[in-house]
Amino acid sequence: MLIRQARNFSKAYAAPLSSSLKTLFPSPADVVPGVAADVADVTGADDLVYTEPPVSSTVKPAMEPSLLQPGVVIYDGVCHLCHGGVKWVIRADKYRKIKFCCLQSQAAEPYLRLCGLDREDVLRRFLFVEGPGLYHQASTAALKVLSHLPLPYSALSSLLIIPRPLRDAVYDYIAKQRYHWFGKSEDCLVLKEKELLERFIDRDEMLGRS
Repeated sequence: MLIRQARNFSKAYAAPLSSSLKTLFPSPADVVPGVAADVADVTGADDLVYTEPPVSSTVKPAMEPSLLQPGVVIYDGVCHLCHGGVKWVIRADKYRKIKFCCLQSQAAEPYLRLCGLDREDVLRRFLFVEGPGLYHQASTAALKVLSHLPLPYSALSSLLIIPRPLRDAVYDYIAKQRYHWFGKSEDCLVLKEKELLERFIDRDEMLGRS
């Protein structure tokens, strides 16, 4: 009697219970049709190829800002006349206001870009970057450098009252003849006097070349 009732209960409730369990806990194949076949295809493959996602062209690497120093003279480092002038300024500049950089070094590039100049421009007329947005060339650059030196040298900057075309005419004539009159070296002359490099912003680069 009890066995017959158990069988009747099983027939009455087994099918609905199975249907309810499938609803509550569906199989992967029921949720995503064909997923089993896809998994079988992948697991049977010999090689898997991973492709990196494309990098957006709008994402650019961060760039570290470069710190440009004021009071920097950019000059022709292979010119004997120019090098002699640099040595004179170093001796006179007891407060160490002026720094230097050879035009032939990579350290000069940011200053040239800042001033919108190229190397040929500075070979003709040396460059004095006095401060942000303030730079000078030729005779004005020389007199501005003198203005930063202590007396009596700074008094020579009063020659700025002479019209610039006249001053630059004299400067340009000497600049064109400087190699012929004073000579030219194969490399930056400061490399032969390394004790001067402490005043150069391209010191490390120059030492690496020596």
